[in-house]
Amino acid sequence: MYFHKTPWLLKVLYPQLVWDKYNDEKKLYLTFDDGPVPQVTSLVLDILDKYHAKASFFCVGENIRRNPGLFREIHAAGHSVGNHTFNHLNGWKTPDNLYLENIHKCEKLISEILPNRPTKLIRPPYGRITRSQIKMLIDHFRIIMWDYLVGDFDKNLDPKWGLDHARKKTKDGSIIIFHDSLKAEKNLRFMLPVYLKYFVDMGYQFKAL
Repeated sequence: MYFHKTPWLLKVLYPQLVWDKYNDEKKLYLTFDDGPVPQVTSLVLDILDKYHAKASFFCVGENIRRNPGLFREIHAAGHSVGNHTFNHLNGWKTPDNLYLENIHKCEKLISEILPNRPTKLIRPPYGRITRSQIKMLIDHFRIIMWDYLVGDFDKNLDPKWGLDHARKKTKDGSIIIFHDSLKAEKNLRFMLPVYLKYFVDMGYQFKAL
């Protein structure tokens, strides 16, 4: 299964990346990767609105190009948006020049749709990024990783078990990944509202990065 808590050693080895925002406040940071996808992203926006939660969406450029109106909807609802490359590239398998070119292609599209976006966020697909790629990007983007990966895209995940595990591993300031993708839709429909209600009832706020 693909759920996991990020090992502390990775956070030590790559302190320039944003893994969490630990503090003594009851705030959590939900993130959604791989959208915008009409039926799934719209579902996520409705659930977030129900719980007055804000989140961050790391969007794939080709999906933004297909669904520019939905991309604008995400931003208009008060959520933040970030770059997830144009074609969902694995940085470990992509030469640096092609990887950077793909990111700039996505960023150009985002900037055309949202010209006044204040902070440039990026998340490397699969969390795969090399030291040289980090060096190329770090002066231009906040590179957002995660504290906990829910694994909602895993067809073998028992959503009840996954939900219980996610609740146990979430801490103040955690950055958590869900996916607004067709692959994740079934698990997401079950897990997201229950997860949100659990922490809202405990007095937590969900904030955008």
